[in-house]
Amino acid sequence: MLRPYDLLENVLLDIEKGIKKDISTVDLAKKHKITERHLRRLFQFSFKLTIYGYIRSRKLAASLDDLLKTNDTILNIALKYGFEYEQSYIRAFKREFGITPGELRKTGKVVKVKPPIHLFNENKLADGIIFGPDIVMVPKFYIIGKPGQVPFSESNSLAPKMAIDFWHNERSLIKTVADHNVYIGFTSKIDMESASSEYMPSVPVKNLNHIPPGLSGNTFDSSLCARFRYIGQHHYYEISNSVAGAMYDAIWKFEQDGYVSSEQTKYALLNDRVHFERIDIGLYDGTYCQMEWFSPVVER
Repeated sequence: MLRPYDLLENVLLDIEKGIKKDISTVDLAKKHKITERHLRRLFQFSFKLTIYGYIRSRKLAASLDDLLKTNDTILNIALKYGFEYEQSYIRAFKREFGITPGELRKTGKVVKVKPPIHLFNENKLADGIIFGPDIVMVPKFYIIGKPGQVPFSESNSLAPKMAIDFWHNERSLIKTVADHNVYIGFTSKIDMESASSEYMPSVPVKNLNHIPPGLSGNTFDSSLCARFRYIGQHHYYEISNSVAGAMYDAIWKFEQDGYVSSEQTKYALLNDRVHFERIDIGLYDGTYCQMEWFSPVVER
């Protein structure tokens, strides 16, 4: 089984090679020994768009050369790029570019195309791949969990142990869980003098009205956040010291270098105040795990 970086890189290359063929997600999944369902999920999680939509956009972008540089019929161009009917090509073309193929030939209007996605070495980790940051608005949510003080020097090894212990023991005591598949590891009360922080393995809840004895509740207010996405070739329980360290090293590099959103506005992480990771165990397919990491941000 390919590692996440190699899997996604090969899928992207196969899509480009199959632009003029009837490429399908079924064929891609079969070739790379992954279920079609999880290929769709991994692609959506990684690139925030559907693999179907990406393939269609790349086919339509590639067809522009034939449309504008040859006198080939629209029917032939449609068939050449894997569209079964001329009308299906025309409808997809208009959805993509806001104009029909015939109108584009007549008017020479400038249209925006979807370029091929490329992965970069900075995305690559030893057993995984990291994407981001995206700038997202996180709505207010509540959590209940079991907090503990964690020294910075032990956070990468101690936090995963606390998470597993909570998930197997205290989680079942909480009766107001909002999503039984979601785990949230919440870091707050970060104290630079003592070089420690409070880490709370937790689950999202509907409200804080019923907190079991021995557990605590917390609220995350609506906030603009940086979101990083991680895919690893291992079980969630195997997010080890080395895996967590490599992931956080990549995140800190983004922080040190500064980064830019799609609107070209620069943001700084406020991860020295609070940050959290979110895991949806329902996405685990037996091979690849997925995790999101969030930190509030402020404009520079």
